[in-house]
Amino acid sequence: MSKPFQDGTPQTCMTSKQELIDLLLNDARQSVDDIARQLGVEAATVDSLIDELESEGAVRGYQAVVDWDCLDTDHVRAKVELNVELDRETGYQKVARRIAKFSEVSSLRLVSGSYDLAVDVEGESMHDVSTFVSEQIAPIPEITQTVTHFVMTTYKERGIYFENNDEDDRLAVSP
Repeated sequence: MSKPFQDGTPQTCMTSKQELIDLLLNDARQSVDDIARQLGVEAATVDSLIDELESEGAVRGYQAVVDWDCLDTDHVRAKVELNVELDRETGYQKVARRIAKFSEVSSLRLVSGSYDLAVDVEGESMHDVSTFVSEQIAPIPEITQTVTHFVMTTYKERGIYFENNDEDDRLAVSP
């Protein structure tokens, strides 16, 4: 494994940042000492780089990937497509700021294609989510159309496959 930071050049530091980000994306619960061993650097260097990534805003948080079907709790997720009509005073950023303030919104993205904004919404029931969309999102003057897709089953989230070990998907083989 190459030694990041060994020559201190910007390219080496950028490679090291990417390697650190890859490790954090794979498992952000690793200790600084474990990450340092994997990168071949001192723990203080990893601490410093993590602080730098956080202060730059490149790393904005650390979250668990949850398989809600394994928990005894009511949790519903939906993908909502929004069409937006802008005027001279209003841009996507202003509309996005307004939508992002709601706690029900877990992610919000400007996208290309047949709609403008993609919103992930979470709630305790389908009724809660649909009420939120119809009473809080749809009335925003710039929103011209909403299309809500409820998530029925999650097979993969943030690179992690949710495998159901109870099912055997192998084909039967007979001699």
